[in-house]
Amino acid sequence: MRVTRCFVPAPLRTGELRLLPAPVARHVAQVLRAQVGDELTLFDGRGGEYPAQIIELGARAVRVRVEQHHALERESPVSITLLQALARTERMDLIVQKATELGVAAILVWPAERSVARLVGAAVAKRCDHWRAIAIAACEQCGRNRIPRLELITGLSSACTAAATVGALDGKLLLDPEASESLAAVLPSGRSADGLERLQLLIGPEGGISPAEFAQAAAAGFRPCRLGPRVLRTETAPLAALAAIQTLAGDFRR
Repeated sequence: MRVTRCFVPAPLRTGELRLLPAPVARHVAQVLRAQVGDELTLFDGRGGEYPAQIIELGARAVRVRVEQHHALERESPVSITLLQALARTERMDLIVQKATELGVAAILVWPAERSVARLVGAAVAKRCDHWRAIAIAACEQCGRNRIPRLELITGLSSACTAAATVGALDGKLLLDPEASESLAAVLPSGRSADGLERLQLLIGPEGGISPAEFAQAAAAGFRPCRLGPRVLRTETAPLAALAAIQTLAGDFRR
């Protein structure tokens, strides 16, 4: 039987008795209808996971005993930073969820000239919190023990700068349906013996990346590439590209 996984933001320690955060406790008690003695798997985003056992359970409070830490990771061998143009609500939710499942290390969202959606003021923080909750739920589901970095950046230039702080890069790729080369042809082999180490992937909005943004991306070192003969939606393109990258250089080569 599969054991329920729960994210706990505060650092966990082996042997401690811990009250689960209220939203997690409500889910465990009221949705899952767990019982005293049931097993959970907890992770705090700092690496690895902790088996835990429910020792007290009420309608609003669940106390667990945290057991031995397991240094288990399910991260991709390629650290991928997705620079995703801001899309409409349901499309962005899908991108965040599936990109997390596909192993991205970071998702940097940038408002493109042709983005349909716009976020200002208090909506920025609210939407980022919403996306983070989606990423956390995706990690709980798929087994990841590290939450991807997730930010809304002010523009493409800032996104390129922010992405560069992730670390040394093996390549920067820009999806373009009119590119002369395919993703497989331009995917760099990387510096390590195992292949790629770090990669940036830039995706445009629903209306496509503008000529000015294309020039800006090229100046920042992004190399255009295509996925195939068809034009993909902004929510389809990153997921197809991530799956291809994992196939050619990442998870699926293991």
